[in-house]
Amino acid sequence: METLNGRRIALLARRQGDEFAALVERMGGVAVSAPSMDEVVSHDGFHAFMEGLAASRFSLAILLSGVGLITLLDEATRRGRLQEAINALRQLTIACRGGKPLAALKQYGLKAKLTTATPHTTGELMNALSCIDVADRGVVLVHSGERNTEVAEALRSRRARLVEVFPYERMLPDDRGPMTRIVRDVLAHRIDAMLFTNRNQCRHLFEVAREMSQTEGLALSLNRHVVIGAVGPVCARALERVGVRPDVIPSSSNMPSLVNAVARYFDTHGI
Repeated sequence: METLNGRRIALLARRQGDEFAALVERMGGVAVSAPSMDEVVSHDGFHAFMEGLAASRFSLAILLSGVGLITLLDEATRRGRLQEAINALRQLTIACRGGKPLAALKQYGLKAKLTTATPHTTGELMNALSCIDVADRGVVLVHSGERNTEVAEALRSRRARLVEVFPYERMLPDDRGPMTRIVRDVLAHRIDAMLFTNRNQCRHLFEVAREMSQTEGLALSLNRHVVIGAVGPVCARALERVGVRPDVIPSSSNMPSLVNAVARYFDTHGI
Protein backbone atom coordinates (compact mmCIF):
# COMPACT_ATOMS: atom_id res chain seq x y z
CA MET A 1 0.00 0.00 0.00
CA GLU A 2 1.32 3.45 -0.94
CA THR A 3 1.94 5.97 1.83
CA LEU A 4 2.87 9.63 1.93
CA ASN A 5 5.95 8.92 4.05
CA GLY A 6 5.94 12.14 6.07
CA ARG A 7 5.53 14.43 3.08
CA ARG A 8 3.97 17.85 3.70
CA ILE A 9 0.63 18.09 1.91
CA ALA A 10 -1.03 21.51 1.55
CA LEU A 11 -4.84 21.53 1.79
CA LEU A 12 -6.96 24.57 0.92
CA ALA A 13 -10.41 23.24 1.83
CA ARG A 14 -12.40 24.65 4.74
CA ARG A 15 -15.52 22.53 4.42
CA GLN A 16 -14.59 18.98 5.45
CA GLY A 17 -11.09 20.28 6.12
CA ASP A 18 -10.62 18.16 9.26
CA GLU A 19 -11.76 15.05 7.39
CA PHE A 20 -9.37 15.83 4.54
CA ALA A 21 -6.47 16.34 6.94
CA ALA A 22 -7.28 13.05 8.69
CA LEU A 23 -7.13 11.22 5.34
CA VAL A 24 -3.67 12.65 4.66
CA GLU A 25 -2.43 11.75 8.13
CA ARG A 26 -3.79 8.18 7.91
CA MET A 27 -1.73 7.84 4.73
CA GLY A 28 1.37 8.92 6.64
CA GLY A 29 1.50 12.52 5.45
CA VAL A 30 1.67 15.83 7.30
CA ALA A 31 -1.39 17.95 6.55
CA VAL A 32 -0.70 21.68 6.21
CA SER A 33 -4.11 23.37 6.17
CA ALA A 34 -4.81 26.86 4.86
CA PRO A 35 -8.58 27.36 4.36
CA SER A 36 -8.94 29.46 1.23
CA MET A 37 -12.55 30.60 1.47
CA ASP A 38 -15.56 31.38 3.59
CA GLU A 39 -18.98 30.32 2.28
CA VAL A 40 -21.50 33.08 3.02
CA VAL A 41 -25.23 32.41 2.69
CA SER A 42 -26.93 34.38 -0.09
CA HIS A 43 -30.29 35.63 1.16
CA ASP A 44 -31.33 36.55 -2.40
CA GLY A 45 -30.66 32.95 -3.46
CA PHE A 46 -32.72 31.56 -0.60
CA HIS A 47 -35.68 33.83 -1.35
CA ALA A 48 -35.67 32.92 -5.07
CA PHE A 49 -35.60 29.22 -4.17
CA MET A 50 -38.36 29.31 -1.54
CA GLU A 51 -40.64 31.68 -3.43
CA GLY A 52 -40.44 29.48 -6.52
CA LEU A 53 -41.21 26.35 -4.50
CA ALA A 54 -44.10 28.02 -2.67
CA ALA A 55 -45.65 29.24 -5.93
CA SER A 56 -45.17 25.82 -7.67
CA ARG A 57 -43.10 27.50 -10.40
CA PHE A 58 -40.74 24.55 -10.83
CA SER A 59 -41.22 21.04 -12.17
CA LEU A 60 -37.48 20.23 -12.42
CA ALA A 61 -34.69 20.93 -9.92
CA ILE A 62 -31.05 20.54 -10.95
CA LEU A 63 -28.49 20.31 -8.16
CA LEU A 64 -24.85 20.98 -9.02
CA SER A 65 -23.49 20.41 -5.51
CA GLY A 66 -24.47 18.89 -2.21
CA VAL A 67 -23.51 21.90 -0.13
CA GLY A 68 -25.80 24.12 -2.21
CA LEU A 69 -28.87 22.13 -1.23
CA ILE A 70 -27.73 21.81 2.39
CA THR A 71 -27.16 25.57 2.60
CA LEU A 72 -30.68 26.27 1.34
CA LEU A 73 -32.33 23.73 3.63
CA ASP A 74 -30.29 24.84 6.64
CA GLU A 75 -31.59 28.35 6.05
CA ALA A 76 -35.11 26.96 5.65
CA THR A 77 -34.69 25.23 9.01
CA ARG A 78 -33.53 28.46 10.62
CA ARG A 79 -36.65 30.22 9.30
CA GLY A 80 -39.06 27.42 10.24
CA ARG A 81 -39.77 26.46 6.61
CA LEU A 82 -37.92 23.15 6.27
CA GLN A 83 -40.95 20.88 5.97
CA GLU A 84 -42.50 23.24 3.44
CA ALA A 85 -39.35 23.03 1.31
CA ILE A 86 -39.10 19.22 1.58
CA ASN A 87 -42.78 18.74 0.66
CA ALA A 88 -42.37 20.96 -2.40
CA LEU A 89 -39.16 19.22 -3.52
CA ARG A 90 -40.92 15.84 -3.34
CA GLN A 91 -43.23 17.03 -6.13
CA LEU A 92 -40.35 17.80 -8.50
CA THR A 93 -38.14 15.80 -10.81
CA ILE A 94 -34.67 16.15 -9.30
CA ALA A 95 -31.43 15.81 -11.27
CA CYS A 96 -28.00 15.63 -9.57
CA ARG A 97 -24.47 16.11 -10.79
CA GLY A 98 -22.36 13.62 -8.86
CA GLY A 99 -22.68 11.81 -5.56
CA LYS A 100 -22.59 14.77 -3.17
CA PRO A 101 -26.06 16.15 -4.00
CA LEU A 102 -27.39 12.58 -3.87
CA ALA A 103 -26.03 12.20 -0.35
CA ALA A 104 -27.49 15.58 0.63
CA LEU A 105 -30.92 14.57 -0.66
CA LYS A 106 -30.77 11.34 1.32
CA GLN A 107 -30.31 13.32 4.54
CA TYR A 108 -33.79 14.78 4.00
CA GLY A 109 -35.51 11.65 2.71
CA LEU A 110 -35.43 12.87 -0.90
CA LYS A 111 -34.37 11.06 -4.07
CA ALA A 112 -33.12 12.05 -7.49
CA LYS A 113 -34.65 10.77 -10.71
CA LEU A 114 -31.63 11.64 -12.85
CA THR A 115 -27.94 11.22 -12.01
CA THR A 116 -24.72 11.60 -13.94
CA ALA A 117 -22.13 9.10 -15.08
CA THR A 118 -18.48 9.48 -14.06
CA PRO A 119 -16.58 11.77 -14.02
CA HIS A 120 -19.71 13.82 -13.18
CA THR A 121 -18.83 16.90 -15.20
CA THR A 122 -21.14 19.32 -17.00
CA GLY A 123 -21.02 17.11 -20.10
CA GLU A 124 -22.43 14.10 -18.25
CA LEU A 125 -25.11 16.29 -16.70
CA MET A 126 -26.23 17.61 -20.09
CA ASN A 127 -26.34 14.04 -21.43
CA ALA A 128 -28.56 13.01 -18.52
CA LEU A 129 -30.87 15.98 -19.10
CA SER A 130 -31.15 15.36 -22.84
CA CYS A 131 -33.97 12.87 -22.28
CA ILE A 132 -36.18 15.49 -20.57
CA ASP A 133 -38.25 18.01 -22.50
CA VAL A 134 -37.66 21.27 -20.63
CA ALA A 135 -39.44 23.55 -23.10
CA ASP A 136 -41.84 25.88 -21.25
CA ARG A 137 -41.17 24.04 -17.98
CA GLY A 138 -40.13 25.78 -14.78
CA VAL A 139 -36.58 24.71 -13.92
CA VAL A 140 -34.57 25.72 -10.85
CA LEU A 141 -30.82 25.39 -11.27
CA VAL A 142 -29.01 25.37 -7.93
CA HIS A 143 -25.44 26.47 -8.60
CA SER A 144 -22.37 25.84 -6.49
CA GLY A 145 -20.11 28.78 -5.62
CA GLU A 146 -20.00 30.17 -9.17
CA ARG A 147 -22.40 30.29 -12.08
CA ASN A 148 -22.24 27.32 -14.44
CA THR A 149 -22.79 29.29 -17.63
CA GLU A 150 -22.79 26.25 -19.91
CA VAL A 151 -25.67 24.52 -18.14
CA ALA A 152 -27.71 27.71 -17.79
CA GLU A 153 -27.34 28.71 -21.44
CA ALA A 154 -28.08 25.19 -22.66
CA LEU A 155 -31.32 25.10 -20.69
CA ARG A 156 -32.38 28.52 -21.94
CA SER A 157 -31.60 27.51 -25.52
CA ARG A 158 -34.06 24.61 -24.99
CA ARG A 159 -36.69 27.19 -23.89
CA ALA A 160 -36.75 26.24 -20.21
CA ARG A 161 -38.27 28.82 -17.87
CA LEU A 162 -35.10 28.93 -15.85
CA VAL A 163 -34.52 30.33 -12.37
CA GLU A 164 -30.88 30.31 -11.28
CA VAL A 165 -30.20 30.07 -7.54
CA PHE A 166 -26.88 30.87 -5.88
CA PRO A 167 -27.12 29.53 -2.32
CA TYR A 168 -23.85 31.03 -1.10
CA GLU A 169 -20.87 33.09 -2.13
CA ARG A 170 -17.29 31.91 -1.78
CA MET A 171 -15.26 34.74 -0.31
CA LEU A 172 -11.63 35.07 0.64
CA PRO A 173 -11.31 34.45 4.40
CA ASP A 174 -10.90 37.47 6.67
CA ASP A 175 -7.80 35.83 8.16
CA ARG A 176 -5.42 35.31 5.26
CA GLY A 177 -2.47 34.43 7.46
CA PRO A 178 -2.58 30.66 6.75
CA MET A 179 -2.75 31.25 2.99
CA THR A 180 0.11 33.72 3.13
CA ARG A 181 2.20 31.13 4.98
CA ILE A 182 1.34 28.47 2.38
CA VAL A 183 2.54 30.75 -0.43
CA ARG A 184 5.79 31.35 1.46
CA ASP A 185 6.20 27.63 2.16
CA VAL A 186 5.76 26.82 -1.53
CA LEU A 187 8.32 29.46 -2.52
CA ALA A 188 10.75 28.05 0.07
CA HIS A 189 10.20 24.45 -1.18
CA ARG A 190 8.66 23.34 2.12
CA ILE A 191 5.55 21.79 0.50
CA ASP A 192 5.64 18.42 -1.28
CA ALA A 193 2.10 18.38 -2.69
CA MET A 194 -0.91 20.68 -2.88
CA LEU A 195 -4.44 19.31 -3.31
CA PHE A 196 -7.24 21.32 -4.92
CA THR A 197 -10.88 20.30 -4.50
CA ASN A 198 -12.55 23.21 -6.34
CA ARG A 199 -11.59 25.94 -8.76
CA ASN A 200 -12.15 28.76 -6.27
CA GLN A 201 -9.25 27.50 -4.16
CA CYS A 202 -6.92 28.09 -7.08
CA ARG A 203 -8.33 31.55 -7.75
CA HIS A 204 -8.09 32.61 -4.11
CA LEU A 205 -4.57 31.23 -3.72
CA PHE A 206 -3.40 33.36 -6.64
CA GLU A 207 -5.29 36.40 -5.35
CA VAL A 208 -3.31 36.15 -2.12
CA ALA A 209 -0.10 35.63 -4.10
CA ARG A 210 -0.95 38.73 -6.15
CA GLU A 211 -1.27 40.76 -2.95
CA MET A 212 2.23 39.50 -2.08
CA SER A 213 3.56 40.26 -5.63
CA GLN A 214 4.39 36.55 -5.97
CA THR A 215 2.09 35.17 -8.71
CA GLU A 216 4.91 34.30 -11.10
CA GLY A 217 7.08 32.82 -8.37
CA LEU A 218 4.16 30.79 -7.02
CA ALA A 219 3.30 29.31 -10.44
CA LEU A 220 6.97 28.50 -11.10
CA SER A 221 7.45 26.79 -7.73
CA LEU A 222 4.21 24.83 -8.01
CA ASN A 223 5.21 23.50 -11.42
CA ARG A 224 8.81 22.67 -10.51
CA HIS A 225 8.75 21.56 -6.90
CA VAL A 226 5.20 20.57 -5.86
CA VAL A 227 3.02 17.64 -6.92
CA ILE A 228 -0.34 19.16 -7.84
CA GLY A 229 -3.52 17.14 -7.32
CA ALA A 230 -6.85 18.29 -8.80
CA VAL A 231 -10.01 16.49 -7.73
CA GLY A 232 -11.55 16.64 -11.22
CA PRO A 233 -11.43 18.18 -14.72
CA VAL A 234 -13.08 21.51 -13.78
CA CYS A 235 -10.54 22.06 -11.04
CA ALA A 236 -7.72 21.02 -13.39
CA ARG A 237 -8.80 23.56 -16.02
CA ALA A 238 -8.80 26.35 -13.42
CA LEU A 239 -5.20 25.48 -12.55
CA GLU A 240 -4.18 25.40 -16.20
CA ARG A 241 -5.65 28.88 -16.72
CA VAL A 242 -3.17 30.30 -14.20
CA GLY A 243 -0.29 28.37 -15.71
CA VAL A 244 -0.16 25.45 -13.27
CA ARG A 245 0.04 21.90 -14.62
CA PRO A 246 -1.88 19.30 -12.57
CA ASP A 247 0.13 16.12 -12.00
CA VAL A 248 -2.72 14.01 -10.60
CA ILE A 249 -6.42 13.83 -11.47
CA PRO A 250 -8.08 10.78 -9.89
CA SER A 251 -10.60 8.67 -11.80
CA SER A 252 -13.19 9.34 -9.07
CA SER A 253 -13.79 12.94 -8.03
CA ASN A 254 -13.61 12.64 -4.24
CA MET A 255 -11.13 13.33 -1.46
CA PRO A 256 -10.07 9.72 -0.67
CA SER A 257 -9.37 9.03 -4.34
CA LEU A 258 -7.34 12.24 -4.62
CA VAL A 259 -5.18 11.46 -1.58
CA ASN A 260 -4.60 7.88 -2.72
CA ALA A 261 -3.76 8.99 -6.25
CA VAL A 262 -1.16 11.47 -4.98
CA ALA A 263 0.43 8.82 -2.74
CA ARG A 264 0.55 6.48 -5.76
CA TYR A 265 2.16 9.24 -7.85
CA PHE A 266 4.97 9.68 -5.32
CA ASP A 267 5.52 5.90 -5.19
CA THR A 268 5.43 5.43 -8.98
CA HIS A 269 7.80 8.32 -9.70
CA GLY A 270 10.16 7.58 -6.83
CA ILE A 271 10.00 11.18 -5.62
